[in-house]
Amino acid sequence: MSSAVDARLMAQALTLGRRGLGQTWPNPSVGAVIARDGIVLGRGVTQKGGRPHAETEALRRAGAAARGATIYVTLEPCSHHGKTPPCADAIIAAGIARVVSALEDPNPEVAGEGHARLRAAGIGVDVGLGADEARRAHAGHIRRVRDGRPHVLLKLAVSADGMAGLPGRKPVALTGEAAWTRVHLMRARSDAIMIGIGTLLSDDPLLTCRLPGMEARSPVRVVLDTQLRLPSASRLVRSARETPVWVVAGHAASGEKEAELRSYGVEVLRVDEIARKEDLRATLALLAKRGITRLMVEGGPTLAASFVKADLVDEAAILHAPKTLGGGIAALEGLALTALTQSRRLVAHGIEKIGEDRLELFERA
Repeated sequence: MSSAVDARLMAQALTLGRRGLGQTWPNPSVGAVIARDGIVLGRGVTQKGGRPHAETEALRRAGAAARGATIYVTLEPCSHHGKTPPCADAIIAAGIARVVSALEDPNPEVAGEGHARLRAAGIGVDVGLGADEARRAHAGHIRRVRDGRPHVLLKLAVSADGMAGLPGRKPVALTGEAAWTRVHLMRARSDAIMIGIGTLLSDDPLLTCRLPGMEARSPVRVVLDTQLRLPSASRLVRSARETPVWVVAGHAASGEKEAELRSYGVEVLRVDEIARKEDLRATLALLAKRGITRLMVEGGPTLAASFVKADLVDEAAILHAPKTLGGGIAALEGLALTALTQSRRLVAHGIEKIGEDRLELFERA
């Protein structure tokens, strides 16, 4: 049974790790705390771009005081040589006496080898404390390693009568300022955000994180655009050099249009007929190969319904506004909202009051 001190220090490590969500891809955002007798000696979190790793950051801060101490980590320390030496070796060299690890890393390059190496060096290793929270925090890394795609968060905003927009596919502001803030926090914790070309043409969104001081945490902006209809005058294209824009197009789309978009800093990725179910998976596989682990889908009802039909929703955040529209666009094109809220694939994870709105959360069972 883990002690209250262990639980408190692992909670600190989990909090640290969550701060890096959206910033460390293709690597997971790990938190690490080094302590002795409950006194913290050093803290670390995976740095932007995925390195240095959390363990080496915590060891650097603890210095010589790390000898004989305990390190709390939210994911198994790596054991393989990548662009940096293994964290397991750094822990051994620092003289750490005990490792408390939340999860074994599913990455086949690690997969228990980090823990085994530590034990072989005579270090005590405890695994499993904080595992449920760690699985949520590392959901993107786990999904990418196991399934070859990012973890998908679907965000919807719906009126009291289940609509997402006005008749004629006209956009409408449904939720209040507090909900707006929460959505921008979701963006900041995502590696990438996705919409379809229909949403772009009707809304011309910016899709950045615009919370004060958090602009640099904006995700990669991904547009599904089979025929490359993305206007060069759109806000996404005009800001592509500040915040990356990736457009996923079909192979038959114009090479001349691609060259034009690239001149603005837009990256064009090609897959076959992305509207089909199997090609949504191909698109996600392509994003995963480029390092994306957490994808937020914030497109319109057509794209949202496609993800639901393809069983590609791992987490859902539904913002319910109190206002009614009296008709318009349903939240899921061709589907009742219950296809999501009563899906056997998802379980309710909580309901929050956010200003005048209500946030309903679901996660994959």
